[in-house]
This record gives sequence, structure tokens and C-alpha cells, in this order.
Amino acid sequence: MSRHRPHILQVLPALGMGGIEQGTVEMAEAIVAAGGRAFVAGATGALLPRLLSVGAIHIELPLGQKSPIAILRNSRALAEIIRAEGIDLVHARSRAPAWAAWRATRRTRTPLVTTWHGVHKASFPGKKRYNSVLARGARVIAISTYIATRLREDYRVGEDRLRLIPRGADMARFDPDLINGARIQALAEKWQVAPGTPVIMLPGRLTRWKGQLLLLRAMALLQTIMPGPWLAVLVGPADPGDTYVQEIEATARRLGLSERLRFAGLCQDMPAAYALADVVAVPSLRPEPFGRVVIEAQAMGRPVVVSAQGGAMETVLPYRTGILVPPDDAAALAEALHQILTLSDGARDLLAETARHHIAENYTTRQMQSATLAVYDELLGTCLADQFRDPDQ
Repeated sequence: MSRHRPHILQVLPALGMGGIEQGTVEMAEAIVAAGGRAFVAGATGALLPRLLSVGAIHIELPLGQKSPIAILRNSRALAEIIRAEGIDLVHARSRAPAWAAWRATRRTRTPLVTTWHGVHKASFPGKKRYNSVLARGARVIAISTYIATRLREDYRVGEDRLRLIPRGADMARFDPDLINGARIQALAEKWQVAPGTPVIMLPGRLTRWKGQLLLLRAMALLQTIMPGPWLAVLVGPADPGDTYVQEIEATARRLGLSERLRFAGLCQDMPAAYALADVVAVPSLRPEPFGRVVIEAQAMGRPVVVSAQGGAMETVLPYRTGILVPPDDAAALAEALHQILTLSDGARDLLAETARHHIAENYTTRQMQSATLAVYDELLGTCLADQFRDPDQ
């Protein structure tokens, strides 16, 4: 297939605020920039205005539904869309939409690309088969070496189909030189951070495996060796009625940390949030498939402390851009935080420069977009990646 303007359909459950959704919008933008037409099927969500702003076409479809009947119904709907819109390739990023897309692309003989974004444990009979649809694409994209290894070993994806394409940070958005003091001050006032107070930041959903309680245990140790002013900010939606949020609050009270803890809630200005932080902690208790927060923080020149497991650790240069710590080790986490919070100004400046250069060289949104377009080109015989790299040609 060599049409000058290929039609690419991405499918996902809904256009929410997660990494899958963000990657979908980023690829829609790249498809349009390279001269293709970008279609996205799924339920609406917070990122719909941004998707439309890049010139993509949204098709409302309840692809998040997991029942066999719903998947069959959605597969028929996708087959109709493929025929009606002249879709040349389908890219699926989540299991239920991928099952519908797999059936539809077999029916229409359309190439299917899949991206494995999550850990997706095979913890009970039938789960591995449900997961396996993400390993059935003509090309299968792994977002980290950790995920690529799992696809090779557990799902027998060969090198002929497997492509390793890490996620990327938008270097223009996450640029410390473009964050003015007013944006940082607005967050400091909102979160009650006094001027000059060192900030430990943990961005992410408030869920047990993200390690918020581990951070509290580390903070209890940290305050014995660093009693001066510092605090931790948990950035992510926090429902006061949620039992886990209540457990965090109760633990903070028991450890005498309530005055050192802030619940920031959902933050719409993450570049300014990172700029406010002195260190960004990602103490996840189980492996992260990638860990977008880790590259965003480094792009902003911020040191990171990361659990030494999964995809997140792959993006850290130990003792050059951050520190890797054993999972679920409060003492090691406390020691790493102390080391970073007591860095000299010169050491901190060198780390910031190294971190930003590291992400610019290896983990940018544009690199991810170009590499994914190249995967489409493999299957379609097009030149989308070349056109994206040099739009004047």
C-alpha cells in the first residue's frame, strides 16, 4: 500500500488523562503532521479537545466494554468504520479494544499494530489468553526493555514482529527555562509550601502499589537525620472518602508527619510542579511498565529516586540523574532522599544538566512518534517517518 495520505485508526477505551490516552493523541498529531489522516475510536474524555485540535477525527464507540458480546458488537462496528473510511492500518493499545480490532482487521484484511502499555499479570486461568491479543499484531510495540523481555519470554513474540519504542517527554513543554516564577508560586501557595522549603514530590495515582505509604515510612526515618523544614507533596487525585487516602492520613498522624504532608490533588501544570520539587520520588512496589513521570522529571532537570525494577529504572543514570533503590526498602529510600536534598548547588546544577541532556538524547516525544510512524511504514510501504522528520520534502 503506497497511498500518499494513509488513513490510520487508533483504538482505545476512552480519551482520559493516562499514558495510553496521551500517547494516542501524540501519535494522532504525528500522523497528521506526516500527511496522513488520523482517526481515533473510543469513548470521549478529557483529552478529546486536544485530539480534535491536532486535526484528528474522533469516532464515539464504547470500546472499553469487556463482555464477549460487546467485543463482538464493537468488532463489527470497527469493520464498518475500516471499510467506510478506507482505513489502511489499525493501532490498538488496550486489551478489550484490541480484541475487537483483531477480529475486525482479520475480517477486512487490514494490518494491526499493538502496543503493550501495562504489566498485565496472568494471575488466573484465562488471563494470559486475554492479554495475548496485545501480542498478536503484525508489529508489537514494547514501551520498555522490561516489557519487551516479557513479550519474548511469556508470549513468544519474535524479533521479526517486536519493536522497542520507549515513551517520550515533550521537551518544549517540560523545559525549565520556560517556567516562570508566577506559575511555581501559584502552586506553592495552593499547596502551602513556604518559601525555601525543600519539597519531595510523588506524582501518581493514589493507589497502594505506587508506594505512598512506603514514602511515609522513609519520611519518618528522614526526619531523625534531617529535622529541619522539608515536606512531601502527593500529586494525584485524592478523594477524602477513599479508604486508601484515609489510611495515608492516619499513618501520617501516627508517624508525626501530618505537617510535612500535602495532598495536591490533580495538577494541570505538571512542568511547574516539577519545578517546585527538589526531588521526585517514584517508589513503586511493583514494576512500572515504563514510568513517564521519571522522564518528565529528568527533562525538567530534577533528580529522581526510583525503585530498581521494571521499566522506570531503565531511564535513570545512577548517581548522575538520580538514585535507584531496592523496592519496598524504607531505609534505602530515606538515605537516597537525604543524599539528594543535601546536594551542593554545583552538584545539583550538574545533575540537572545531565538529566535534561539524557532525556533529550533518548526519550523525547518526537523520537517516539518518528519510530512509531516507521513501524506503520514497514507495513504500508509509506514514508510517513521521513515526511515527519523533514516536512518540507
